[in-house]
Amino acid sequence: MHLDPDLAALRPLGGFFVLRTTAAAAGPAPAALPTLAETCETAASDVSRNALTYRVATVADRLRTPELRVSASISHQGLAARLWSAALACAAVYGRVPDLDPRLLRWDAAATAPEDLWLTEVRPLPGDAATLADTVLHGNLEPLGEALRARYGIAAGLLWGNAGSALAGAARELDRWARATGRTEVADRARTLTDELFAHPLLRTTGTRTGTAFRRRSCCLYYRVPGGGVCGDCCFTRPPRSSPHAASG
Repeated sequence: MHLDPDLAALRPLGGFFVLRTTAAAAGPAPAALPTLAETCETAASDVSRNALTYRVATVADRLRTPELRVSASISHQGLAARLWSAALACAAVYGRVPDLDPRLLRWDAAATAPEDLWLTEVRPLPGDAATLADTVLHGNLEPLGEALRARYGIAAGLLWGNAGSALAGAARELDRWARATGRTEVADRARTLTDELFAHPLLRTTGTRTGTAFRRRSCCLYYRVPGGGVCGDCCFTRPPRSSPHAASG
């Protein structure tokens, strides 16, 4: 199946899977929004005007956490989930993936979850695991992680754990949708691609998989949010400490 200009086949999946394109926009394209490339390039040099810095502060305010490191991790996981969901779904449904070059992705950092991404041009690429790794891991998550580490001092292992968790979550939801709708070929392709992606050196040690279940080896720090707890795939079975200012795992 060829990629259509508005990626309409993703709409039935909803939520994190839908990727808006300028071809499908009801109004003018959001040209004023920064690209993900611009966001990462300026994160360390112009923090007062940077969309990533703004997003981290916004998430901190919404979660009522004083720790920007915590909101930075959660913001990162939200972006990772959006990128993996759209890319994996395209590869499994279409057999092709759009080029997710960060210069083609515009981001509304003020939006609520899921992260509001616009793809300004649909350029078809092969739908194999190597291409998914190039466009998501190397093209987006590596520079995003570098920007977050430089600005907030987040450990690389935590960020790659977020990436693994986001991929496992996207694969699990895609598998659930595919089986519920009788699209077993989509479920099979998604499972094969996910297996191959988790063999990648950057994801291989992020967690343990059993079927579509995933247990990560790091913590995203959500337990440090006031009123927060541990996530379903966390390395912890309970929050390590009751204080939100305790040392992270």
